[in-house]
Amino acid sequence: MDQARNAAVAVIEEVFERGAYSNIALTKVLRATNLRDIDRRFCTELVNGTVKCGASLDWIISKFVTRPLDKIAPKVLSILRIGVYQLKFLDRVPPSAAVNTSVEIAKTVSIGASKFVNAVLRSILRDPSKAAFPTDDSPQSLALRTFHPTWLVERWITQFGLEQTKKILDADNQPPPITLRVNRLKTTRAELIDRLRSIGADAQPSALVEDAIVCRRLGALENFAPLTEGLCIIQDESSMLAARAIDPQPNEFVIDCCAAPGGKSTHIAELMGNRGMVIAVDVHEHKLKLIAENSARLGLKIVKPILLDAREIGDEFKGRADRVLVDAPCSGLGVLRRKADLRWKKNPIEFEQLSKLQSEILSSAARALKAGGVMVYSTCTLERAENEDAVEKFLSEHEEFTLIEQRTLLPTVDGSDGFFCAKLKRQ
Repeated sequence: MDQARNAAVAVIEEVFERGAYSNIALTKVLRATNLRDIDRRFCTELVNGTVKCGASLDWIISKFVTRPLDKIAPKVLSILRIGVYQLKFLDRVPPSAAVNTSVEIAKTVSIGASKFVNAVLRSILRDPSKAAFPTDDSPQSLALRTFHPTWLVERWITQFGLEQTKKILDADNQPPPITLRVNRLKTTRAELIDRLRSIGADAQPSALVEDAIVCRRLGALENFAPLTEGLCIIQDESSMLAARAIDPQPNEFVIDCCAAPGGKSTHIAELMGNRGMVIAVDVHEHKLKLIAENSARLGLKIVKPILLDAREIGDEFKGRADRVLVDAPCSGLGVLRRKADLRWKKNPIEFEQLSKLQSEILSSAARALKAGGVMVYSTCTLERAENEDAVEKFLSEHEEFTLIEQRTLLPTVDGSDGFFCAKLKRQ
């Protein structure tokens, strides 16, 4: 049996049937299997592609079966999804290989399941026009062709217009680069770029932020020396702008309200020259370890992880902070190119819940600031309701604050993840 495809089926079943995050489920399965490197890469490609195509694969399958998809056994449906992904989107895989390996895996369920899988996949091969997506620009058609939920396409068309939405949808399906934030306490960007290029990496200085290096080719990261030595940390260009916007100074008292895994907290500490105090707050105890590990690897001694609900920061640190960063929990719709499964996990109802939480955290963070203090609010979403509207609502309720500046980054314009950042000052 094909081990890579079999492992991929196990991951897809975890993701679609039990709601697992694809990266976590994939890591777990790969650690439990003894796959060669080439098979690990192929399994990863199958999982990421199948997850990204999601509902579009189900639409194709529904054209060739007579029963509702929820009446198909979960493992069999996972086998079909991976089989259809190979037939439709992996040109380098021969159709016969995609069909035959799917049938073999289905035999582990039952002979009937293998016959069913064989019939569906061969029907798709015989009648490809039936599996073709519509070509018009209706939200439903765009959603199918670009692997997004229809409700999100409709929402973005309202917010950005049709042409900009089409560009955003396409950008979500492009492979993102790996971006590194240079630890300026240990090296310079130029020195690190030279080292990366010496080991064959395609490393370029970011045009967006002076702390970043953009890599289109880097290789395996598990034992990547510059990371283990603390010379850099993986972080998207856009999220580096939050620490830059807050502009922390040496010997200040700074709070990062939703800090895990510590990218922004450590950036703030670096910009402070490792002098002062950075309180890195998170509500999940197991994530505090990540903050501590990242801080230690980068050689930062002023980051203090604290277990606390961000909505209680104003009471715990009332009037003490020079600066506060609120990198708020959000829908994450600006990072779909990196987290493809998020597009299928979100729903419109969530925005109301998130807006309430974001408002509560902002109000709490405001109470922690000294007079004259600076607060930065940031998200990794494109949603106006979570960005500009959230800031407007906060300002309407807190007359002691003024907006200094705000910025929205779009992947189609800036080449980064989707991101929003607003800088406010307490009078």
